[in-house]
Amino acid sequence: MQYEEFIDPVRQRAGLDSFSEAEEATRATLTTLGEYLVGGEGLDLASQLPQGLAEHLRREPPDRPMIYSFPDFLQEIGEREGVNTDEASAHARAVVSVLQEAVSEGEMDDVRRQFPSEFDPLFD
Repeated sequence: MQYEEFIDPVRQRAGLDSFSEAEEATRATLTTLGEYLVGGEGLDLASQLPQGLAEHLRREPPDRPMIYSFPDFLQEIGEREGVNTDEASAHARAVVSVLQEAVSEGEMDDVRRQFPSEFDPLFD
């Protein structure tokens, strides 16, 4: 999958007006997601993404995850993106839905296992 092939579906699914808004939503979501993942999982996920997206996950893996509740996770995305929590929720769900199509099922299973059940709406 190419960069544009990831961002354009995010734009469509999130109902965003521009490609750049979809890029911002994707950056905010992937950065926050990467902060939550431990054990090199962010790097594993990044290895299956195109250049331009992967670097948001290619950070030094934390010794322990940033502990977020689902509302805090969405608030963090919203603050990074400069939108309210409802918009951040819709954008994050769009990003994750495209992410699930872009990477292997096994990789998404590994990612999903790191999140408690309160995060299920993000992955549905």
